[in-house]
Amino acid sequence: MSGGAASTPKPLPSSGPKSLREMPHPLATSSSEEMGPALTPSPDLLLPRSIADKDLSLPNGTPVDTSSPASSSSLLNRLQLDDDFDVETRDLFVTVDDPKKHVCTMETYITYRVTTKTTRAEFDLPEYSVRRRYQDFDWLRNKLEESQPTHLIPPLPEKFVVKGVVDRFSEEFVETRRKALDKFLKRITDHPVLSFNEHFNVFLTAKDLNAYKKQGMALLSKMGESVKYVTGGYKLRSRPLEFAAIGDYLDTFSLKLGTIDRIAQRIIKEQLEYLVELREYGPVYSTWGGLEVELSEPLEGVSACIGNCCTALEELSEDMTEDFLPVLREYILYAESMKVPTDVEKCQDRVECFNADLKADMERWQNNKRQDFRQLLMGMADKNIQYYEKCLTAWESIIPLLQDKPETK
Repeated sequence: MSGGAASTPKPLPSSGPKSLREMPHPLATSSSEEMGPALTPSPDLLLPRSIADKDLSLPNGTPVDTSSPASSSSLLNRLQLDDDFDVETRDLFVTVDDPKKHVCTMETYITYRVTTKTTRAEFDLPEYSVRRRYQDFDWLRNKLEESQPTHLIPPLPEKFVVKGVVDRFSEEFVETRRKALDKFLKRITDHPVLSFNEHFNVFLTAKDLNAYKKQGMALLSKMGESVKYVTGGYKLRSRPLEFAAIGDYLDTFSLKLGTIDRIAQRIIKEQLEYLVELREYGPVYSTWGGLEVELSEPLEGVSACIGNCCTALEELSEDMTEDFLPVLREYILYAESMKVPTDVEKCQDRVECFNADLKADMERWQNNKRQDFRQLLMGMADKNIQYYEKCLTAWESIIPLLQDKPETK
């Protein structure tokens, strides 16, 4: 989004021709222990006495801490996230990077480098590096759905549509997809069952994946189908009531996130429109300053101030587009693919095993969701604080230029 709505996408380097009932509401307030230590008020950023002397609270009665942190950059540092608490015990690390554009006679496509480092005995080497395209990731997800029907498979990013991006070969689109594919593989890597799947091993290690993909093509479900679509027509006999609660929870969760997603996109659109106006607004003061010698210094100051505010707003919009919206979209897709698979013929004789797997996966998903949204919302708060701090600094910088100066006799 850098450069505003009219910016030209940057080209990619080309290769040339070639208990579940107790689940918290997704937007429920976390406990004080979960949210980490309280923020320390800053002595130099105090509210006016008329406000500071009042005990503010939200409509639901929750008290509001009106103190500000000493620095916005310290907000995230003070939040103790535990998403990497077991990094020392992990034995499999996978990353997706280095996207490259391939131009062939019949098609143009993007590949990504998938790097694996591991100490597991199932792997012949400690490190692998292969290149994969989107359809390879889709193949992997379909194979996981087939071979692990009782587990929840993480979602893939949509094949062609990333909201706000038109050119699927632009640098912005590819980077957004790369992050999503990287998250997809990390979800699988962190799963105690899926990470040992033979198809996942092949995906990470095979130099030529096509040979494996041709095996059992008839067994592949239609590309892009979710578990919900594949199994939606079946119902388990004696289905536990708690699974109905799961469905209701996911419906509500998806609805709330969809609403937030739509509103966030409207906000970003309005920010970009405002940014266009600001870019035209600032230079007017500079031009005016050229005509008014006595006012040139303060008018140039106002022009520079507006320019700084433009930069800050552009950074805020870019952060929301690249960091905030993709997480929302991932969890919307997650909710769509997490509808309980209930194939009678395949699962009825394994109901207890299925229930245990689903409960474990839902608990793991809830933990991941809490960590992701804590980090997401804290990051959004931090970015907004930084934006308003930059605007405040810009406007404060021109106050001395606008104040009356004593006339020299």
